[in-house]
Amino acid sequence: MAERVQYEELMRQFSAFGAVKREIGRIMPSDCPSGSAAVLTLLGRFGDMRMTKLADLLSVDMSVTSRHVAHLAERGWIDRSPDPADKRSRIVHLTPAGLARLEVLSERTTQLLAERLADWSDEEVAQLTGLMARLRASFDDSRVAALPPRLPPPAPALEPTTRTPAST
Repeated sequence: MAERVQYEELMRQFSAFGAVKREIGRIMPSDCPSGSAAVLTLLGRFGDMRMTKLADLLSVDMSVTSRHVAHLAERGWIDRSPDPADKRSRIVHLTPAGLARLEVLSERTTQLLAERLADWSDEEVAQLTGLMARLRASFDDSRVAALPPRLPPPAPALEPTTRTPAST
């Protein structure tokens, strides 16, 4: 098992990774924020799915997923249709326009990564990809459910108060 100092450095690197995500976000078209791009990417990768499955894959609340889906549907990039197995549920799928938008997003992201990682070897890129996939899988693992619940933060210490006698 890694030493505490290694986990602390890992946390600093996670924080710094926000800069990478922000740069990727800057190359996205203004009408397709990162959450919408994530939905398109998941639909492109896994195909049609229920909204509940999409929320699970995004690791966000159903209300957040619904907002992303509504945004994409307004632009004609996805369609929602009743689930034949359960009419209360909706199946989400890419439209031809959504597939075209996904190709543009993929090309932009691929180009940026190719530029920024031009001095990396194929092996280094493959290693990073593998480690990131493994990290994600570790957080999806059922071991997380076995962890004890988080303790609430300690109550703030109360400062002693000084009472002065009331003037009469």
